[in-house]
Amino acid sequence: MPNLRDFIDCHLHVPYPLLRNPNESSAAAGVNAWLRMWKLTADPAVATMIARTRPAELASLISPHADADLLQIVANQIAYQFVFDDYAEEAGRCYPGRLLPTLCESVAILRHGKQPRTPLGAALFDLLRQVREYCTPAQTERWVCSSSEYVHGLLYEAVAQAHPQHASRGDCISIRSLTAGVEPFYPLCEAAHPHELSRTELHHPAIQRLSRLSADAAVWIPDLFSAVKEQRAGTMINLALAYQREHQCSLQVAVFHAIKQINDTIVEFQHLYAQLRPDLSPAAISYVEGMAGWIRGCYHWSRTVPRYADVVTVPAGP
Repeated sequence: MPNLRDFIDCHLHVPYPLLRNPNESSAAAGVNAWLRMWKLTADPAVATMIARTRPAELASLISPHADADLLQIVANQIAYQFVFDDYAEEAGRCYPGRLLPTLCESVAILRHGKQPRTPLGAALFDLLRQVREYCTPAQTERWVCSSSEYVHGLLYEAVAQAHPQHASRGDCISIRSLTAGVEPFYPLCEAAHPHELSRTELHHPAIQRLSRLSADAAVWIPDLFSAVKEQRAGTMINLALAYQREHQCSLQVAVFHAIKQINDTIVEFQHLYAQLRPDLSPAAISYVEGMAGWIRGCYHWSRTVPRYADVVTVPAGP
């Protein structure tokens, strides 16, 4: 019998083939060692989560052409964000204020280079060091700004989780765009090319629009595959579940509504990029290809990652 994953595969439009980075296995070993170094996997539950999430695989699928050093940074950051996301969800579900010390520590590290006080802060401090060593100062500054926005988004998500009756689909989309954690990686996409983007290209309205479209599609795609897990866990910041609350419909119908929104987003991304590409520099083309990589990678990773395995337990029909 077809299941919900089959249904998603049938209707979702992702025009990018599966590609893997040849350095994936070394990146996986590096992630595990890095997490152990900062004691983030000392908790067996966190270690199990990482094993089920496979951050190096996601990094490999997103960045198939990145060199080994950049791939390791991407994999480390993905792992860090998964640990932070799960901690923030657990700590802030009922009492968002519990998150404030961790969030304030993170912002102090990012903006002012303050010394960390916790293992999570120590990992972030080291991640910032890695980015500074690989990226230019301007790219690092963009990474810091986007990472700070991601940290603030976790507090908004905690407040919404504590008061779900006040969160509309629009609120869910706004919060999801902050907590997606995709845009901090765009400076790393830029750093993969030997030349920086010009300010004109970087701030061009079309490039900014492509950034928004790719980040939205990249985070909404996992929402489709994680909806069953999130529904069973009682969480709510998920595009498909937001449609379900809005329309009071079955999960399958809600997923179909979400798929249509994602398909429209990807089609707009493709068309806008095709129009813009002839006028882009090689560095800008590499930058936008990195954005497309997030759409491709999140789809191929979400389909089979153990974290979202519950999707195959739900039938395709209502």
